[in-house]
Amino acid sequence: MRIAVCYNQTPEYSNHGEVRDRIADRGSYDQAKAVLQALHQLGHQPELISLADNLMDFLRKIERFSPDLAFNLCEGFWGNAHLEMNVAGIFELLHLPSSGSPPLCLGLTQDKLRSKSLLLQHGLPTPPFCVAKLGNGHHDTAGLNYPLIVKPPFEDASQGIEALSVIDTSQQLKQRIQFIHDVYRQPALIEEFIDGREINVVILGSENLTVLPPAEITFAPELSRKIVCFESKWAPQSLAYRGTIPVCPATITSAETRLVNNVGQQAYKLFGCRDYARVDIRLRNQIPYILEVNANPDISPDAGLACAAGVSGLTYNQLIEQILESASQRKEPY
Repeated sequence: MRIAVCYNQTPEYSNHGEVRDRIADRGSYDQAKAVLQALHQLGHQPELISLADNLMDFLRKIERFSPDLAFNLCEGFWGNAHLEMNVAGIFELLHLPSSGSPPLCLGLTQDKLRSKSLLLQHGLPTPPFCVAKLGNGHHDTAGLNYPLIVKPPFEDASQGIEALSVIDTSQQLKQRIQFIHDVYRQPALIEEFIDGREINVVILGSENLTVLPPAEITFAPELSRKIVCFESKWAPQSLAYRGTIPVCPATITSAETRLVNNVGQQAYKLFGCRDYARVDIRLRNQIPYILEVNANPDISPDAGLACAAGVSGLTYNQLIEQILESASQRKEPY
């Protein structure tokens, strides 16, 4: 099978966010190289196709290669993660089968404000929250208990999240809201910080779902805040990186496993995820609070999704082949 392994390039400088965010933005290429190698070893004919700032150039490369399927690893368009859904929409318009979740799912999950509202409407637990709109510092935190955590709602890869994101006073809250407004140029999502166990649930498939063994993110005692922040993922020399330790399978009871797996599957189906996704949960007092549904998670060989697959008995190549089969066997024309 001829497979276009598509990934997004990013500008050296961006008009929003922090300079260090570019580290995470460039992760798409690392995933693409790993998937390319796996597909070669599986006997397919893959080719790397990059999406930069010139959409027409991307379309011409797709046309020249004439693939049977696109393995979509794009996480945005030219540094804008909010346009992730648009890239998936291109494959739909081309009637080109593609891996991963469809545009509407990617759009909803990329927007943490709408996704949290949707979870609540369907009775799924998520931390209580409010919003400080861009250009308006007013926010109503009535009913929210400190500590709180403040996030940019339209970013991924923990961009804009650090130890300072968890705050204990109204003055700290005001400062953090201003940071999100000034640096990320978007509203500030204010959540009640759930001081519980962090569990990741990985799900594969579209119709017949496979739930992989849940993983737990454990935190070293010396960390000031027990959160998965930007440094936890992207700064190997930092204390946050060394002190954020994934354990798979999670050391939770069978009842807790059923609990998080059930809520994870409900969220997966609610948003219309396809092929693979990860649901991030904080488990506190036997309530599995959904932090985020990541419909386009990292599938590098050393990432959490691949590790969970390995614990379940899948090699990396088998994981990629399973995703490919799920995408290629869909009945819809795109």
